Amino acid sequence: MGKLLAVALVGIAAALAVERLLAFRNRLNASREIAPVTLPNCRLIKGIETGSEDIDILPNGLAFISSGLKYPGIKSLAPDKPGEIFLMDLNEDNPRAVELRISRGFDLASFNPHGISTYVDRDDTMYLFVVNHPHQKSTVELFKFVEDDNSLVHLKTVRHDLLTSVNDIVAMGPDSFYATNDHYFSDFILMFLEMFLGLTWSNVVYYSPKEVKEVAAGFYSANGINISPDRKYIYVADVFDHNVHVMEKHANWSLTHVKTLQLDTLVDNLSVDPHTGDIWIGCHPNGMKLFYNDPENLPASEVLCIQNILSEEPVVTRVYADNGSVLQGSSVASVYEGKLLIGTVFHRALYCEL
Repeated sequence: MGKLLAVALVGIAAALAVERLLAFRNRLNASREIAPVTLPNCRLIKGIETGSEDIDILPNGLAFISSGLKYPGIKSLAPDKPGEIFLMDLNEDNPRAVELRISRGFDLASFNPHGISTYVDRDDTMYLFVVNHPHQKSTVELFKFVEDDNSLVHLKTVRHDLLTSVNDIVAMGPDSFYATNDHYFSDFILMFLEMFLGLTWSNVVYYSPKEVKEVAAGFYSANGINISPDRKYIYVADVFDHNVHVMEKHANWSLTHVKTLQLDTLVDNLSVDPHTGDIWIGCHPNGMKLFYNDPENLPASEVLCIQNILSEEPVVTRVYADNGSVLQGSSVASVYEGKLLIGTVFHRALYCEL
């Protein structure tokens, strides 16, 4: 009887492991291949060689680009090189990327930038919020951008027990923001188990100096986050659930779910066109390729544009798709007056004229 029970338990455990493995592969879109969608006027951006994970463009056409992310389980082309912030002026005829100088006193050696967000105050002061992972921890760094000499002045570092595994951020004021935690755990092995078991413990947190609270939960992995042009709605990408959530923002900064738009790709960062309200997304068609990074089977890139997301029938357009021969592991796409920037987790960046 004891042997029979042991065999039964082993069989149940094996069946559960196989079920979890199949579900994990589905969340990673492990079998998906894509057909190419090309754009005619594109070029790789010189000087950006080790990633361009997030991009945020000011209303005046200045684009900030985070580069050099070292993230658990993802390839890095320069693991010992500190991260950087680049700037591009999209008003120029031939925009180029320029590394921004960061003020003294900031720990550049451990700078590991992830998601970014800009905020322009009433007095036209320009702030840059940067998710940072020094020593694989999570902080949010607040900088003031000094346009005259292309520099960033470090103002403060934000740490909090609710900001445990921060991925992306959207600024609400000069010292307040919403942030996504892409995992409940920060330890790599526990993060992997969380993904493998399909735990929906990821969340969104609101932070201000006066109040910090969880405002949304139940995600497989909350990733990109942004806000509608009228500032009434917050958009959250769940990368492993292949969807974008629309949340209504309330006066007390709480969020309530409005709708979810299901897609067929792993959605990363979200950018919003301030004029049209269109949502541009850098996506991973096949997450398994991103994690394995086989030189013979490169991680692909995909850019989607969502129009009228609040309507009953939003329009989803595949604007760009590449098998990795040009651009590997796209994570963000941002537009400004007919110009498109596509960033990646660890690879290059692409500039296109639409």
